[in-house]
Amino acid sequence: MTEPLFLVVRLGSLGDIVHAFPAVAALRESFPKAEIVWLTHPRWRELVESGELVSETWEIETRSFASVRQILARIRTKRFTAAIDYQGLWKSAALPFLGRVPSRIGFSSHSVREFGVPLLYTERVRSTKTHITDQNGELSLRAGARNSVAPLSLRVPPKFDAAVRAVLEQKKIDTYVVLSPGGGWSSKCWPPERYGALCREIRASLGLRCVINYGPGEEELLSAVKAASGDSNPLTCHGPLGALMALVGNALCVVGGDTGPLHLAVALGTPVVALFGPTDPARNGPYRPRGDSAKDLVLRSPKAVTTYKRGDQPDPSLLELDVAAVCDAVRRQVEPRP
Repeated sequence: MTEPLFLVVRLGSLGDIVHAFPAVAALRESFPKAEIVWLTHPRWRELVESGELVSETWEIETRSFASVRQILARIRTKRFTAAIDYQGLWKSAALPFLGRVPSRIGFSSHSVREFGVPLLYTERVRSTKTHITDQNGELSLRAGARNSVAPLSLRVPPKFDAAVRAVLEQKKIDTYVVLSPGGGWSSKCWPPERYGALCREIRASLGLRCVINYGPGEEELLSAVKAASGDSNPLTCHGPLGALMALVGNALCVVGGDTGPLHLAVALGTPVVALFGPTDPARNGPYRPRGDSAKDLVLRSPKAVTTYKRGDQPDPSLLELDVAAVCDAVRRQVEPRP
């Protein structure tokens, strides 16, 4: 029997790719000899390959006509058995459609954000699950996987692991907590002043240094956190993805909102304290397939309302989470478990 040839489409971003990993792992578990090609943005190639699930990783820049034309030619040449679009956008669905993949699996109109996208699929899956990872798994089931999700281990690039360890040794830091205050849109982010106060509290009560991770365009956010951190002297991390993987993978705990670095930490097996507001942790929260959910503490105010509304100020429900409560959650994560 001929092994299937799958095209996996998940172009970005960090957290979304992490949430697609267990579903792709289920494909690999069910079809160990199959060829699986993952199509993604160049920025995420290293992340995709860290899962060691795919045969090839193809890069595409969807804003470049030349890049799109080249990829479509490659898709047509490869003669894929099926394409699975875990993203559900016009730009992701159009690639296997224009690439003439005969079987194209995606979400039905009940699950996609952009109107009309399912018209480009030959098989449309109406999700019955709550968490986005389990929804992705429903697509894998339709593609023939025995299970919807499967466990996996991410491989941190050795050169970054060594480099991060060297920096920490130079700073005489052995154990630490990572804070990830960013999040794309401010309404799902805990205020930077509170992250700074958390730095002080963690240093004073737990004797641990904090490392603040920040991304492109978050320099003002970093400044606000540091200004509020007093003499707790947090380190900062702003480097390539491999360095972030090494940093969160070796941390005692990671604190953040519904953001890529938090979900990356979960995938690497690091305990987290997740601060949720207008996004629903049941759908977007930490996810460990067949794993230890005790490693995750999710804090969300009872007053929180799920809206997914993007705003430029922290959602009022996040202001209900005080520094003492978050520090206590960190304490529970870093102290030895009985």
